[in-house]
Amino acid sequence: MSSSLQSSRALWCPQQQGLDGRPTAWRAGPADGSMQTVWWLWSLVALCSGDQFRGEAEKIMRATPVIDGHNDLPWQLLTLFNNQLREKAANLTSLAQTHTNIPKLRAGFVGAQFWSAYTPCDTQNKDAVRRILEQIDVIHRMCQMYPETFVCVTNSTGIQQAFQEGRVASLIGVEGGHSIDSSLGVLRALYHLGMRYLTLTHSCNTPWADNWLVDTGEDQAQSQGLSDFGQSVVREMNRLGVIIDLAHVSVATMKAALRLSKAPIIFSHSSAYSLCRHRRNVPDDVLQLVNQTGSLVMVNFYNDYVSCQKEATLSQVADHLDHIKKVAGAGAVGFGGDYDGVSRLPSGLEDVSKYPDLVAELLRRQWTEAEVRGALANNLLRVFEAVEQVSDHAQTPEEVPIPLGELQGSCRTTYGYSEAPSFHPPPGALLASLSTVLLGLCLL
Repeated sequence: MSSSLQSSRALWCPQQQGLDGRPTAWRAGPADGSMQTVWWLWSLVALCSGDQFRGEAEKIMRATPVIDGHNDLPWQLLTLFNNQLREKAANLTSLAQTHTNIPKLRAGFVGAQFWSAYTPCDTQNKDAVRRILEQIDVIHRMCQMYPETFVCVTNSTGIQQAFQEGRVASLIGVEGGHSIDSSLGVLRALYHLGMRYLTLTHSCNTPWADNWLVDTGEDQAQSQGLSDFGQSVVREMNRLGVIIDLAHVSVATMKAALRLSKAPIIFSHSSAYSLCRHRRNVPDDVLQLVNQTGSLVMVNFYNDYVSCQKEATLSQVADHLDHIKKVAGAGAVGFGGDYDGVSRLPSGLEDVSKYPDLVAELLRRQWTEAEVRGALANNLLRVFEAVEQVSDHAQTPEEVPIPLGELQGSCRTTYGYSEAPSFHPPPGALLASLSTVLLGLCLL
């Protein structure tokens, strides 16, 4: 800001505001009665008003920092450095080519982050489990290498404790149900390693849940939402205390999970379909279910999901927040920026340091302080606490494995299936076994 503009602002900014935010007292200043002066004055009023809302945003965020639902920095650490965090260029205090680093997190008042442990769909039926373990490992090592900034936590109490300590509560969200390789045992193991949400699909079907590309016609529905085994996954997530994440799933999967789950769910990084008709977004009838179940939509900042175009603005992101608030209620709104997982971001939200500007825009739109604190953190904390209350580790775990015939992949072994009491081989396997027996009899 230039010195002349600073001095003008000092001269003309109001000393007091009324309850409606409008100026009630002014310092004396020059006035020549010209229209040019009037327009100049209104420009300064807008500047002062902006400063007012930005200052109020920062005041609120010092006490209630952002809990962001989805950040792909761990994927960037893999692709840029092969997870070698001790590389000089990988230093998170100076990392420049990403949307996220430690100074930017501080400037953005990010107090808790669900880091995405992500592995692409092309790992399905291959090395998805190995890859997801490596991504969980790199998140833990971030906490170990930068303990003054990050603390790995696994519950809502840990988040609030991190707020008090001024550190970024770091949680693990596994993005893509293919990462459990259709195994309840792997699901439980990932929980023990710190996973606290699982996105049921990424941009591919799993053998037990359909993804959003089904709604575009690019994929064929396989489970009509959730298969019987998919329902077992949801029940086991409830039992464990893992948040169900419906970003990336089909509408049928959204509705099935919302109706089945005993705990609220989240969309960790999705926006409003009514404002941008992209199938990654949440339609209004699903938003009504979100309201009925006390669930949460954490708004995605990717331009393609905000404006359905290559360009978007901070104001358009605020429009999505407004719409979800209108349809699903103020308690259903959160932030899920998708930083470091997208290639295009709105003007004004270029990196994680920009959160105060978005909060200032909500205040400008007359969101109450309670509604803003809800969107920042309290709505997610409420959902997380409800998930924890529903969890019951004393309850018998889900045990029935996915039917062998529903699995894919030529490299897969079948240990355990042939002798299992509930094993029902698919017709093709039965015919093959019978043919082998008949051939053996012919050779006798």
